Amino acid sequence: MAIQSASGQANVSDATSGADVAFLSAVELVELYRQRKLSPVEVTRAILDRIQRLEPKINAFALLDADSALASAERSEQRWHRGEPAGLIDGVPVALKDLILAKGWPTLRGSRAVDPNQEWNEDSPATARLREHGAVVLGKTTTSEFGWKGLGDSPLTGITRNPWNTAHTPGGSSGGSGAAAAIGFGPLHVATDGGGSTRLPAAHSGAFGFKQTFGRVPVYPPSQNGTLFHVTPLTRSVRDAALLLDVIARPDLRDWNALPPQDVAWQSGLEDGVKGLRIAYSPALGYATVDPEVAAIVDKAVKVFADLGAIVERVDPGIEDPLPIFLTFWQAGAAKLVDSFAPERRNLSEAGLLAAAEQGRAIGVVSYVKAIDQREALGWHFSRFHQSWDLLITPSTAFPASAIDASQADLATRPIRSPFTYPFNLTQQPAASIPAGLTAAGLPVGLQLIGAKFDDAKVLRAARAFEIARPFATPKDPT
Repeated sequence: MAIQSASGQANVSDATSGADVAFLSAVELVELYRQRKLSPVEVTRAILDRIQRLEPKINAFALLDADSALASAERSEQRWHRGEPAGLIDGVPVALKDLILAKGWPTLRGSRAVDPNQEWNEDSPATARLREHGAVVLGKTTTSEFGWKGLGDSPLTGITRNPWNTAHTPGGSSGGSGAAAAIGFGPLHVATDGGGSTRLPAAHSGAFGFKQTFGRVPVYPPSQNGTLFHVTPLTRSVRDAALLLDVIARPDLRDWNALPPQDVAWQSGLEDGVKGLRIAYSPALGYATVDPEVAAIVDKAVKVFADLGAIVERVDPGIEDPLPIFLTFWQAGAAKLVDSFAPERRNLSEAGLLAAAEQGRAIGVVSYVKAIDQREALGWHFSRFHQSWDLLITPSTAFPASAIDASQADLATRPIRSPFTYPFNLTQQPAASIPAGLTAAGLPVGLQLIGAKFDDAKVLRAARAFEIARPFATPKDPT
């Protein structure tokens, strides 16, 4: 087709369909804009058309602002025509998880307990950086209520569905981000991860989710989950995640925990491969029960790293399940959150979240301080572990995505959906989930890559090597 600019003039004669345009990476889009072979307006229209057609089957958006997105795309197109792009992702469509503030839009966090009738006049740090770099912000993707569980539904927005099989959950809490990334609702998604909330939907939806070292991306306002919580890239490719990190991993004085600014380009070094890297492969971390099909898919995928020249050995890190440590912080955070609600709005929240808050109120001060000590010991353990190993590989999840009916039945008892993700929120290490294959039923399985604290670049580099060797599949449009 002829791809038209906002002025109606054809930029390039191209046989690419709207669906193909929607699946271009952010890296590809920026280069095509630079060459004037593609228009930000046409890309935005193609993605909005795709969302309009498929969103009723997926329910990935809590808020979609087509008029604002198109106006932003038109301004971007004018900048590109002048040869003056605003930044690294000028004209690239992006969506924000609805835990992230965006000026002018309500941030309801998947909850009926949040009063929508208030001023929404502030951007979170990631949102501010996106605007500075000229991104076309489409809207807000769905989340479980306050991100409290690893499923893709909430009392406010209902059920978000897995694009590979709409009878299954996409995982959560960033379920909308994962589903939207996989199905072509924009190349860039800003999600969050407090216990696996980026890596779980990346694994279940067949996308790439990266939880960078804690403090790398500034966070504001603070989460109820404190230093477990990260704002993260969730994309269809490793290169896009690195590009997005180049944008959002920039200073913001509102986050007291933010790392010092670094003169680092996260896209650099991605193609350096894994030859000579020492990789430990732990199929169960020493304590997890894993579905046999998931285990077999990950075991086969790990061999790719050996084929690429890495030194891969089967090694458990020698830890006990740190879930009790994690739940101390998680439940205390839930209590803090629920107690911040106006009394008349508390019962508007999900029963499982209220139950977690009740458990959190029962945690004593001594128990909480002891959990802090145990967390530090876990961090020290992995610091020593990575003196011998560059990377650790595990499955991302123990099971494929559950059916919607099954996932609704156990909300109160299984808020933490993977034994492999939350340990690395405790230790604040970089960890990524990358698609490893499909089950016989056609559901994605993820492989998790973990690096030493602050060694984000090595995780991205290894993920990119795997991506080149095993390109990601995309789901068929749901019918």
